[in-house]
Amino acid sequence: MIKGLYEAHLPVSDMQRSIDFYRKLDLELAYQSERVVFFWLEKGKSWLGLWKTNQVEIPYHPSIRHVALQIDIGDMPSAKDWLKNRGIDIRPFFNFTEGQQPLVLDNNPQAHAAIYFDDPDGNVLELIAPLRLDFEGSFGEMSLEDWYKRFPI
Repeated sequence: MIKGLYEAHLPVSDMQRSIDFYRKLDLELAYQSERVVFFWLEKGKSWLGLWKTNQVEIPYHPSIRHVALQIDIGDMPSAKDWLKNRGIDIRPFFNFTEGQQPLVLDNNPQAHAAIYFDDPDGNVLELIAPLRLDFEGSFGEMSLEDWYKRFPI
Protein backbone atom coordinates (compact mmCIF):
# COMPACT_ATOMS: atom_id res chain seq x y z
CA MET A 1 0.00 0.00 0.00
CA ILE A 2 2.44 2.72 1.17
CA LYS A 3 5.31 3.17 -1.27
CA GLY A 4 7.30 6.01 0.27
CA LEU A 5 7.25 9.57 1.52
CA TYR A 6 6.05 11.94 -1.20
CA GLU A 7 6.41 15.32 0.47
CA ALA A 8 7.63 17.16 3.53
CA HIS A 9 7.14 20.84 4.41
CA LEU A 10 9.20 23.55 6.08
CA PRO A 11 8.33 27.14 7.11
CA VAL A 12 10.31 29.99 5.53
CA SER A 13 10.19 33.75 6.05
CA ASP A 14 11.72 35.01 2.79
CA MET A 15 10.66 32.99 -0.25
CA GLN A 16 13.27 34.29 -2.69
CA ARG A 17 16.12 33.80 -0.21
CA SER A 18 14.91 30.23 0.36
CA ILE A 19 14.56 29.53 -3.37
CA ASP A 20 18.13 30.74 -3.89
CA PHE A 21 19.39 28.55 -1.03
CA TYR A 22 17.67 25.34 -2.14
CA ARG A 23 18.83 25.91 -5.71
CA LYS A 24 22.39 25.95 -4.32
CA LEU A 25 21.67 22.37 -3.22
CA ASP A 26 21.00 21.54 -6.89
CA LEU A 27 17.30 20.88 -6.23
CA GLU A 28 14.94 21.40 -9.17
CA LEU A 29 12.11 23.90 -8.67
CA ALA A 30 8.88 22.03 -9.39
CA TYR A 31 6.18 24.58 -8.52
CA GLN A 32 6.05 28.17 -7.34
CA SER A 33 3.30 30.44 -6.08
CA GLU A 34 3.32 33.46 -3.79
CA ARG A 35 2.93 31.37 -0.62
CA VAL A 36 4.52 27.98 -1.43
CA VAL A 37 7.24 26.45 -3.58
CA PHE A 38 8.08 22.82 -4.15
CA PHE A 39 11.49 21.39 -5.01
CA TRP A 40 11.91 17.92 -6.41
CA LEU A 41 14.08 15.64 -4.29
CA GLU A 42 13.50 12.79 -6.73
CA LYS A 43 11.41 13.93 -9.69
CA GLY A 44 7.97 12.34 -9.68
CA LYS A 45 8.64 10.54 -6.38
CA SER A 46 9.27 13.09 -3.61
CA TRP A 47 9.41 16.82 -3.12
CA LEU A 48 9.98 19.42 -0.43
CA GLY A 49 7.45 22.21 0.14
CA LEU A 50 8.52 25.59 1.51
CA TRP A 51 5.68 27.66 2.96
CA LYS A 52 5.97 31.41 3.47
CA THR A 53 5.03 32.39 6.99
CA ASN A 54 5.80 34.99 9.62
CA GLN A 55 6.05 32.26 12.27
CA VAL A 56 9.37 30.52 11.56
CA GLU A 57 10.61 30.99 15.12
CA ILE A 58 9.36 27.59 16.26
CA PRO A 59 11.77 26.08 18.82
CA TYR A 60 13.87 23.33 17.25
CA HIS A 61 13.21 19.69 18.03
CA PRO A 62 14.37 16.77 15.82
CA SER A 63 10.74 15.84 15.18
CA ILE A 64 9.97 19.19 13.50
CA ARG A 65 11.85 21.52 11.14
CA HIS A 66 14.30 18.76 10.20
CA VAL A 67 14.67 17.07 6.81
CA ALA A 68 17.29 14.45 5.92
CA LEU A 69 18.40 14.31 2.28
CA GLN A 70 19.87 10.98 1.21
CA ILE A 71 23.19 10.85 -0.63
CA ASP A 72 25.45 7.98 -1.65
CA ILE A 73 28.03 6.95 0.96
CA GLY A 74 30.71 7.46 -1.70
CA ASP A 75 29.77 11.16 -1.81
CA MET A 76 29.98 11.63 1.97
CA PRO A 77 33.76 12.36 2.13
CA SER A 78 33.38 15.33 -0.24
CA ALA A 79 30.00 16.54 1.10
CA LYS A 80 31.43 19.13 3.52
CA ASP A 81 33.48 20.75 0.77
CA TRP A 82 30.44 20.58 -1.56
CA LEU A 83 28.42 22.54 1.03
CA LYS A 84 31.24 24.99 1.83
CA ASN A 85 31.75 25.71 -1.88
CA ARG A 86 28.10 26.80 -1.93
CA GLY A 87 28.57 29.10 1.07
CA ILE A 88 26.77 26.74 3.48
CA ASP A 89 28.17 26.23 6.99
CA ILE A 90 28.14 22.88 8.80
CA ARG A 91 26.07 22.95 11.99
CA PRO A 92 27.39 21.42 15.24
CA PHE A 93 25.03 18.59 16.11
CA PHE A 94 24.85 15.87 18.79
CA ASN A 95 28.00 17.45 20.33
CA PHE A 96 29.92 16.90 17.07
CA THR A 97 31.72 19.93 15.69
CA GLU A 98 32.08 20.70 12.00
CA GLY A 99 35.51 19.06 12.06
CA GLN A 100 34.09 15.84 13.55
CA GLN A 101 31.43 15.45 10.87
CA PRO A 102 30.36 13.37 9.05
CA LEU A 103 29.17 11.60 12.16
CA VAL A 104 27.74 8.11 12.50
CA LEU A 105 24.58 7.57 14.54
CA ASP A 106 23.82 4.41 16.47
CA ASN A 107 20.24 3.70 15.32
CA ASN A 108 20.54 -0.03 15.84
CA PRO A 109 20.34 -2.09 13.63
CA GLN A 110 21.02 0.73 11.15
CA ALA A 111 24.17 2.82 10.93
CA HIS A 112 24.08 6.07 8.96
CA ALA A 113 26.66 8.76 8.26
CA ALA A 114 25.39 12.34 8.43
CA ILE A 115 26.33 16.00 8.09
CA TYR A 116 24.05 18.74 9.47
CA PHE A 117 23.45 22.30 8.29
CA ASP A 118 20.76 24.99 8.45
CA ASP A 119 18.72 26.70 5.79
CA PRO A 120 18.35 30.52 6.08
CA ASP A 121 15.41 30.16 8.51
CA GLY A 122 17.14 27.71 10.85
CA ASN A 123 15.41 24.59 9.52
CA VAL A 124 17.88 21.76 10.11
CA LEU A 125 18.92 19.87 7.01
CA GLU A 126 20.94 16.69 6.97
CA LEU A 127 22.87 14.88 4.30
CA ILE A 128 22.56 11.21 5.24
CA ALA A 129 23.93 7.99 3.79
CA PRO A 130 23.27 4.43 4.98
CA LEU A 131 26.38 2.53 6.07
CA ARG A 132 24.86 -0.70 7.30
CA LEU A 133 21.29 -1.80 7.78
CA ASP A 134 22.11 -4.99 9.68
CA PHE A 135 24.37 -3.92 12.55
CA GLU A 136 24.11 -6.03 15.69
CA GLY A 137 24.94 -4.47 19.03
CA SER A 138 25.56 -0.89 20.01
CA PHE A 139 28.56 1.22 19.05
CA GLY A 140 27.64 4.72 20.23
CA GLU A 141 28.09 7.82 18.11
CA MET A 142 31.38 8.53 16.36
CA SER A 143 32.92 10.30 13.42
CA LEU A 144 32.84 8.56 10.04
CA GLU A 145 36.63 8.49 10.17
CA ASP A 146 36.48 6.56 13.49
CA TRP A 147 33.79 4.26 12.06
CA TYR A 148 36.07 3.18 9.22
CA LYS A 149 38.92 2.60 11.70
CA ARG A 150 36.71 0.48 13.94
CA PHE A 151 34.74 -1.30 11.20
CA PRO A 152 36.96 -1.51 8.10
CA ILE A 153 35.24 -2.30 4.84
